[in-house]
Formats: sequence, C-alpha cells, structure tokens
Amino acid sequence: MTDQDCIIEIEGLHTSFGENLVHKDINLCVHHGEVLTLVGGSGSGKTTLLRQMLGLERPSCGTVKILGCSRFDCDDSLLRNIHNRSGVLFQNGALFSALSVFDNVALPIRELRMLDEKIIHDIVMLKLDMVAIAPQHAYKMPANLSGGMVKRVALARALALDPELLFLDEPTAGLDPELSESFVRLIQTLRAEMKLTIIMVTHDLDTLIALSDRIAVLADQNVITVGSLNEIKNYDHPFIKSFFMHVPKGRDNNNLSI
Repeated sequence: MTDQDCIIEIEGLHTSFGENLVHKDINLCVHHGEVLTLVGGSGSGKTTLLRQMLGLERPSCGTVKILGCSRFDCDDSLLRNIHNRSGVLFQNGALFSALSVFDNVALPIRELRMLDEKIIHDIVMLKLDMVAIAPQHAYKMPANLSGGMVKRVALARALALDPELLFLDEPTAGLDPELSESFVRLIQTLRAEMKLTIIMVTHDLDTLIALSDRIAVLADQNVITVGSLNEIKNYDHPFIKSFFMHVPKGRDNNNLSI
C-alpha cells in the first residue's frame, strides 16, 4: 500500500501537557479497509492519540488528516462530513442514562434533521437487529441492561449513520471470556458486511489477535513500530517482549478467530 491509501494520516504529531511530553514526532497511516490496533503501556498516549483522531483533543503541533481533511483546520461542513462518516464505541459504552436504548441509537440520526420519525424507527430497529438486540429491549433504560447488552447498543449507535470509520476503545473490557468472544465475532461480521476501517485501542491479546491486520506500538513517546503480529512480536523492545510474551507460538493474525 502507498500513502494514497491512507484514510487517516498523522504527520509530525507532538503532544505535551505542561512539562509532560506524551508524543514526539508521531507519523502514522491507517489504510482503507484495515483494522489497526494501538497498543502501549500505561501513559504511552494511545488513548490520547485516539482522541486526537476523533477531534476531542488537539495536539501541540502536527497534523491529523481524516478522509483527506485536516481534523483541526477545515470548515464546519467538512467537519460534519467527517463526523457523519465516523462511529465511536467508547470503553464503557457511554450510553446516555436518561435515554432509552432506542433513543440512544436514534440520537445521531435525529441530529441530521433530515428524516421523519417513521424512517428513524425503521433504521434504529435495523441497527439493533444487526447487533442481536431483540425488539423487546428497545425501550429499556441503560441501567436495566447487562454489560454485554450495553456494548451492543453502543455499537449499534456507533453504526447508526453507516460509517466508513469505526473507532473502538477497549471494546471487550469488562466482558467475561464468552461474551468477549461473541462480541469479537460480531465486530468481524460487521466489518465484512459494512467494509469498515477500524482503529482500535485494546490491552486484550485475544481481541488484538482476532481482529488486527496491523498493530502500532506506542512507547518512548513515539510509534516505535507498525506491522503484523509476527513482525511486531519479533521487534526488540522491553514493552513488546513483556506484552506479547504470552502469545502462543504459531498464533498470528492470519488466524483471525478466537
């Protein structure tokens, strides 16, 4: 692939909070149609980098281009276009506690102010069906959902506008192994059906192995290496040796099921 394949392109990115330097001259390309996973130790800046891609935090300097447009230097109409072509699944789901399941998923659709309620209803029920949420759960409140259901509803909301880009922040955190496997299989299916490009932060090795095409490792204030699991785990760095030491021999991201 070439730089022309970049759906997200980061160049010369620096981030500091006071005297604390988090990122130093980060350069990264996310290719169209891939799953790129960000990993790193505590304080390495992986979540900060994800938030900068989302436009929730501004780097100290450098550029973040999404779909060919600078995240922090384009007009409102282009920013809305980026927003409408992106979906986000936050770590704990981040459902609005005062809104029902239905209204949580309907929220981004209603923000467009283009569709009547009957069409919105049909879209919401379709999205809930896509993530295996039965119709009888549509008007429950988030407090009455299990952890696995919260994740699925949050994923339905992230996919409400049929995005090209999907950002996943610790998608299987808090799920037991069985629910985690089921959720990973759901993401695999939706990725294929919707032709998604996915940027993911995770510390879970099973999730990483099952979903990742490439892995970007943040350490020493930079992206120290990017590649397949086999390429990454052979890279000589203390964090990598520690993080990937429990990957079974012969298991790599050519085997994408768990």
